[in-house]
Amino acid sequence: MNETIFFETIKCYDYEVFNLSYHKKRIANTIGRNFILEEYIYPNSSKLLKCKLLYTKDEIIDIQYEEYTPNNIFSFKLVFDNNINYQYKSSNRTDINNLLLQKDNADEIIIIKNNLLTDTSIANIAIYLDGIWITPKTPLLEGTTKNRYIDNNILIQKDISVDMLLKSNKIALLNVMVDFKILDNFDIIQ
Repeated sequence: MNETIFFETIKCYDYEVFNLSYHKKRIANTIGRNFILEEYIYPNSSKLLKCKLLYTKDEIIDIQYEEYTPNNIFSFKLVFDNNINYQYKSSNRTDINNLLLQKDNADEIIIIKNNLLTDTSIANIAIYLDGIWITPKTPLLEGTTKNRYIDNNILIQKDISVDMLLKSNKIALLNVMVDFKILDNFDIIQ
């Protein structure tokens, strides 16, 4: 039986490593233990780097650094899947990759499960509606950036319907590399 390989994406810039406490917490929630990440992560450049830490329940198996270039995302295709499960940040992204095949000409997908927004394929999502930022109460993956913004009272968690998404005038993508990227010019393709 193959052992599950999990990963963390960690932002590094100017030799600094960001938000390790949130990554440690997610690792602990995933495998029931933690690693002293400070002993493993040493950025090899002052540039903006995406550090990918691969690990199993027993050990860290690889650390990769890659210069980060953000994607330009302006259009989203709604894709529906009531059975998708991506509770842990696993290197097996087959189900998400299969949903990406449905994006047609859109830049990215928004995954709808049980008629509620969850995530995009690469980030948590938030909508700006009635003067507040709302993020899904039941995302596919508990993101470290999303949790930071909840802890700082910038985001509230709530069930988000497709109708609420369509009424919002801004959305934000949240992940370690883009942080809280607000889009006020976007298209939703149903």
